[in-house]
Amino acid sequence: MESKCLDCGEVLRGRSDKKFCSDQCRNSYNNKMNRDETNYMKNVHNILRRNRRILAELNPESRTKVHKDDLIAKGYNFNFHTNTYTTKTGQTYYFCYEHGYLSLNDDYFELVLKEDYIPSTGVFSFPIP
Repeated sequence: MESKCLDCGEVLRGRSDKKFCSDQCRNSYNNKMNRDETNYMKNVHNILRRNRRILAELNPESRTKVHKDDLIAKGYNFNFHTNTYTTKTGQTYYFCYEHGYLSLNDDYFELVLKEDYIPSTGVFSFPIP
């Protein structure tokens, strides 16, 4: 049985374990496999990136307090986050990658930077209680 290139279908010559006829086909195949599959995935990824960028911009010191209106004005979407962290006291932090927030009273939020996501740079970051 002849092997065929996984990308273009051309008959393969050479090694028996060969999967692609050329580097171009290998790259093309891998790019197809690794791209976002749907517009929904692309849109969610873009929202998460924007949310992270907004939190990082408003929290340059690793811990700060902002009003909800400041987040909304910059386009923050509260429906999308990557993970949550609930403290022993029941407070829930919402994170967009390493940047997160805790809802406080009167529409204020405490913005934090999650310590265990930061590489060893010697820079202080806020540890989550």
